[in-house]
Amino acid sequence: MDEEEKRKIARRRVLKGAKIVINDGFSTFACTVRNFSEIGANLRIASIIGIPEQFKLVLDDGQSFNCKVIWRRESELGVSFIAPQ
Repeated sequence: MDEEEKRKIARRRVLKGAKIVINDGFSTFACTVRNFSEIGANLRIASIIGIPEQFKLVLDDGQSFNCKVIWRRESELGVSFIAPQ
């Protein structure tokens, strides 16, 4: 069973620029949002090295989401959105 079949809510395909923000905004990683739903997203990034289990995702349009990593691949992350801490 692949990730598509395991999802509770279908994600729609998108191609949006974004940044992974950590260390209270002092460190950022550019990424691309490949698909998106109200509960999570798939992110494409140059490398997952240095990306913590939880971070803030800030889309180029200004929307932001607190995220928790659900799965990792060499240049991709699957994340779920979590409530602010």
